[in-house]
Amino acid sequence: MKNTRREFLKTTAAVAAAASATPYIFTSSQAKAADKNSKLTVASIGVGGSLGTFNRGGTIARSAAQLGQTIAVCDVVDTHNEEFNKKMGGKLNMYTDYRELFAKEKPDVVTIGTPDHWHVPIAIKALESGCHVYCEKPLTLTVDEGKQITKVVKETGKIFQVGTQQRTEMKRVFLKAVAVVQSGRLGDNIDAFVAIGGAPDKGPFKETPVPEGINWDKWLGPAAVAPYMEERRKMFRWFLEYSGGKMTDWGAHHIDIAQWALGQGHTGPVSVSGTGTMGSVVPKGFNFVDFFNGKATLPNGYNAAVTFGIDLKFGNGSNMHVTNHYKSDDGKVDFGNGILFTGSKGRIFVNRGKITGAPIESMTESEQKDLDAAVVKLYNGKEPTSHMANFFDCIESGEQPISDVFTHHRTMTSCHLCNINLMVGHDLKWDPKKEDFINDKMASALLSRPSRPEHIS
Repeated sequence: MKNTRREFLKTTAAVAAAASATPYIFTSSQAKAADKNSKLTVASIGVGGSLGTFNRGGTIARSAAQLGQTIAVCDVVDTHNEEFNKKMGGKLNMYTDYRELFAKEKPDVVTIGTPDHWHVPIAIKALESGCHVYCEKPLTLTVDEGKQITKVVKETGKIFQVGTQQRTEMKRVFLKAVAVVQSGRLGDNIDAFVAIGGAPDKGPFKETPVPEGINWDKWLGPAAVAPYMEERRKMFRWFLEYSGGKMTDWGAHHIDIAQWALGQGHTGPVSVSGTGTMGSVVPKGFNFVDFFNGKATLPNGYNAAVTFGIDLKFGNGSNMHVTNHYKSDDGKVDFGNGILFTGSKGRIFVNRGKITGAPIESMTESEQKDLDAAVVKLYNGKEPTSHMANFFDCIESGEQPISDVFTHHRTMTSCHLCNINLMVGHDLKWDPKKEDFINDKMASALLSRPSRPEHIS
């Protein structure tokens, strides 16, 4: 890469970090400051709602377009392609099948903002096509997909950034929380209490005709054939066929930070136990193994976990308590979204709005400087940037990005284990080295899913 590109990345990263309202987006004048010939080419897959309501696929695609040169867009909804293409000047090649895109285009970078069940199949194809990948979280639908994607990343040597931007942005509050926990200021016996909210409980919904301009079969892709309804397409996170409810939505953020802070980013729990309630369309004792294998059915309603309280125990003695809403026994601590870290010497609380607690509020100016230095060390020895800038910077340097695929796989494993605990209805023993349950055939059967291979081959 040219030196002008390196300078551009540093400049845009600094501007992005200061612009907290729109941390990913850079102005057109800043984009033009780059040497056009040095820009990496970008293809964006899954950009729905890019001009309308908030949508991560469209957001990350526009962000990548400011650091690279977008040449193609792919979405199974015609209007999504057209709207995004118009936003990019109307000169992009448009596709509805990602396989056709890779057959005709040779982008350097791919962004993936599709529904969750499409993340890994498309990411693997992109990597094998020679692309660096930025994929929205949650990266995986199953534990087995995590094993697959980490293997392909190792084999191809490409840079892979997962969209867990809490590792980079949000005024660095989560980086500070991780640094405080790992500094020893909270003492020993560290536990994490994680609240991530629960899924809504609605349905059954009525089947409706597929709207014009939507290829529903391609939207379903590797998932089983299912009737069309707006809720299934637009609210896919609450259907376990395509996502994992709040466990993999906000869990991909908060469980990730908690596991990192506890020093368990490259391993996983040894036991999982807890209870919860699924969507009301799920009868008690329902067999989810049969459901995913096509031998059992559910009404067309939200089926993800609505309420839950699950304990993850790690080999180093730490515990993580994952709830939809946390309230202490004495009622003095009550929150619906965030992470509470407790230790023998104190506690801190962090969410996207703040980081509080005596161990951080009592810091001297000198200790604050030490904390800032610890944050830089966590961030691979560099000043934190925007998440997308970190990705592009790592493509140039060859270093692992801050949200690498390997630790994210371990995060998602913990998220999936929580869901599997609820689906089978009993406590689980997990071997983080073998990445399998201990003597539990039913639980092990939920580590993977059958798929329609004609859509991903």
